[in-house]
Amino acid sequence: ELKGIVFVIQSQSNSFHSKRAEDLKRDILKQAEELGKELPTVLLIHQIDRHEGAWTILPLMRDFSVTYGKNSSWIFFCEEDTRIQVVKLARTLGRFDKSKEWFLGKALYDEESTIIHHYAFAENPTVFKFPDFAAGWALSIPLVNKLAKKLKSEPLKSDFTIDLKHEIALYIWQKGEGPHLTPVPEFCTDDVTSYKVDHCATTFSNFLPLCGEPVNKEDVFVAVKTCRKFHGDRIPVVKKTWEREAALIEYYSDYADVTIPTIDLGIPNTDRGHCGKTFAILERFLNHTSPRTPWLVVVDDDTLISIFRLRKLLSCYDPNEPVFLGERYGYGLGTGGYSYITGGGGMVFSRTAVQKLLASKCRCYSMDAPDDMVLGMCFSGLGIPITHSPLFHQARPMDYPKDYLSHQIPVSFHKHWNIDPVKVYFTWLAPSTEESHNGKKVGYNREDL
Repeated sequence: ELKGIVFVIQSQSNSFHSKRAEDLKRDILKQAEELGKELPTVLLIHQIDRHEGAWTILPLMRDFSVTYGKNSSWIFFCEEDTRIQVVKLARTLGRFDKSKEWFLGKALYDEESTIIHHYAFAENPTVFKFPDFAAGWALSIPLVNKLAKKLKSEPLKSDFTIDLKHEIALYIWQKGEGPHLTPVPEFCTDDVTSYKVDHCATTFSNFLPLCGEPVNKEDVFVAVKTCRKFHGDRIPVVKKTWEREAALIEYYSDYADVTIPTIDLGIPNTDRGHCGKTFAILERFLNHTSPRTPWLVVVDDDTLISIFRLRKLLSCYDPNEPVFLGERYGYGLGTGGYSYITGGGGMVFSRTAVQKLLASKCRCYSMDAPDDMVLGMCFSGLGIPITHSPLFHQARPMDYPKDYLSHQIPVSFHKHWNIDPVKVYFTWLAPSTEESHNGKKVGYNREDL
């Protein structure tokens, strides 16, 4: 029965994302109406605004338990680009005994232990499965009730949320006392046009969003954070790879080197956070670049990024809104914390967001504070939402499951540890055939990396 399923769309408040989520909600309700069935409940996460950390799902379990714990059977979660065949989904869930504790999804696993999962299951990371949110995932109500009870007696610790899908699976698993993820073959991430999708209850629109023409090259100002000790090894990688894609680019350092060239902002390099340097970059963008340049991208000197793809992605966002975009992490969520964009994958700001931030007087509490976290605190205080895109990556391609990356057109990766960064760029991020320089495709086989 459809009315036993509560649909939860993992939505965001930015206008582009909220519209897509509303479209999906309408589609689910329309399918239910055409079946002549009682309409199911469809919730948008960003509208459940009692919790700053609503996107981390767990803080909502008690609300779900209280509101739906008696009359519903399943909470089904999905992303705004998940496509759902409602009849097939109801049939799929109907195969499982709704009186038992079920955690259902499309299973991902690490092939090697990874920093983004704190090197969990280091001896054999393939044993632990976690859900690919793009395919949708489901919790039976008995499991929701159990989690709600646990959260009442053991509040969430106020630490970091880095990879939500892995952390939720760990929390549910409870060191072996709770259920493992049960893989469901009908939860798919194949594109809806694929010949493989006949059996699928869910599919995924697997593409890089494009909402009209890509923004102009001259509309994106790129700021690279570096320091003297990395001028010799990291900057040449940028120059061999993505620098040519950027029309406006400056390198900010603690030393003016005319051969690059770098700009000395007068801020000494720090071993830890780079808050002082980042705020100096924001001031410079506002006061020394053309006011007609709507977008600023701040990257590390070991960030690999596709400016070409970023320009496509930015066509979907309104630069007149305060946009702060990248890969979202959380700190202390559920206990009054905040979300932030993690710096290594690249932080994208609309000029409007920079103006509002600098007008607010919110600043670094120390020069070596973590810049990305301070920015998260500042924007949270201003009521400006963090906008998440899974296409930005704080780590290297091998730090993510292959199946997860297979339905992405990534915008960035980060770090040069134990990889050939030039090879990684040309394999994952360089313009492909239709995007290529002079019509020639340069690339490697992803499987080789």
